[in-house]
Amino acid sequence: MYHPRMQPRTLTLPESGPLLGAAYVALWLLLRPTEHLYWILPFGLRFSALLLVPMRQWFWLLGPEIAATAVIDLHAGMPLGWIEFLAGDLPQPLVVAIGLGLLRRANLHASLRTPEDTTRLLLSAVLVVAATTATDAVLLSLLHDAETSGAMAQMLGQSMLGDYLGVLLVAPLLVMLLRAPPSHKALASLVMDGMLVMLPAIAILLMLSRHAAPQPQFARVLSLAPVLFFAFRHGWRGACLSLLVTNLSMAVADFETHQVAPSATSYLFLAVAGTGALMLGSASDALRRSSERVSEQNVYLGAVNRRLDQLARQLRDAARGNLHAEETQRRHMAAELHDELGQNITAIQTHIKLAQARMKNAGLEDVSLSLNLILAHMRRALHRLLDDLRPAVLDEFGLFRALDEGPIRDLLATAGIVFVTDFHGDPRLLDDDTRTAIYRLVQESATNTVKHARASEFRLRLRIGPRHGTMLALLDIRDDGIGLPPRLPRGGHGLQGMRDRVTSLGGLFRLRPGVQGTHLRIMLRSNHGTSDAGRLA
Repeated sequence: MYHPRMQPRTLTLPESGPLLGAAYVALWLLLRPTEHLYWILPFGLRFSALLLVPMRQWFWLLGPEIAATAVIDLHAGMPLGWIEFLAGDLPQPLVVAIGLGLLRRANLHASLRTPEDTTRLLLSAVLVVAATTATDAVLLSLLHDAETSGAMAQMLGQSMLGDYLGVLLVAPLLVMLLRAPPSHKALASLVMDGMLVMLPAIAILLMLSRHAAPQPQFARVLSLAPVLFFAFRHGWRGACLSLLVTNLSMAVADFETHQVAPSATSYLFLAVAGTGALMLGSASDALRRSSERVSEQNVYLGAVNRRLDQLARQLRDAARGNLHAEETQRRHMAAELHDELGQNITAIQTHIKLAQARMKNAGLEDVSLSLNLILAHMRRALHRLLDDLRPAVLDEFGLFRALDEGPIRDLLATAGIVFVTDFHGDPRLLDDDTRTAIYRLVQESATNTVKHARASEFRLRLRIGPRHGTMLALLDIRDDGIGLPPRLPRGGHGLQGMRDRVTSLGGLFRLRPGVQGTHLRIMLRSNHGTSDAGRLA
């Protein structure tokens, strides 16, 4: 963003109608002597003024212009009298006003911002010029004989080309000054490119114009190359300014070579090239704005993605904290149950054993046996509950032995399922949450296999090692059972609980479909880095 003082200022039109009309007529009279055979600037000024000024103030433009034209005709003498003024000079401003009035009501805007706006503006100029030329042709045919129709047609063609070139030179310039001035940075770049590109092109045009044909014609065509360059590099503003400078340089070349009636081919080519240059410039501007919007959106999306990553990390940290708190609570509950309930069961069994002889003498031996069976069942249930809350085997034997020799193998063996393990790495490199999660995941998978899979084999492969500075644990769990149903039953929380546990630790959970059985691939990232591996090695 530029400082407000560096922002380009647009030219403002006078609010007063008489002042606006005086300014317009002064500029119109100033451009009248510059009328060239192939570009008529007063027509372009009239078209641009009626395009930019509110319609309620058109009277202050056309009235003084018509009055000035009448005074000029009277001063020059009118061989045909007032018919020459009424049929020759008066219809043109009225036709332009009527045409532009209809087009402005049909949503014509003074804008070259987009290719659509530029096309609409140039097409409107063509329609207005064609209507003006057609009106002149009808009136001239009524005033002149049919013998002069050939010369009249040539004159009307030159007038039509000159009127369109006048609009092409003046309208974009006034739109730029009054509606869309370039920024200071863009203007400085335009001046720099003008010195580096346009000045050499003008010098070549003037130099080749002094030679015999075909060098002058080649120079005119060559001078249009900078127009296309400026259109591509600086948009429609660059095309507008370069087109004006090129026309002025052509006029200077014609004046130096004393060429009164230059070929219309060069100026026709100039009209076509100018139209294409304005279209190319507006398309370049639109493409540049689109690229800037895409860049801004990419920056915004990058910031949003970074924010989402930050939120995801916070959620993972919160989930890991909740998981850690849950495991801590489980460990505390297991210790409390073991100390309180376990000791109470042991005390009851001790008292029953001490009273067993007296109960036998009293004929209550069956009651003693029933109590011992109930207490044994309670102890086994307590052991299972304690193992679910916090597997003691994980603390006593470590991760690998707990998986290979602990309750998971007993569970699978009881169900008649072969348990195959394959371990690599050092589990001490993992943090406690990750080790506990691995045991829980294998435990849940084995439980699901026993309950639902009807499998004969359960395979577990675990790899632990560093990768890119992060300690990873890769789990591959599979069985040869019947696999998962096409649609998982509602209310089942086994797989979803496993997935949530993996996600909370920032890992990846993949359930790979197979021809037979269930196949899980899980990756967990440990909080311990590779520096811990060096200390433990």
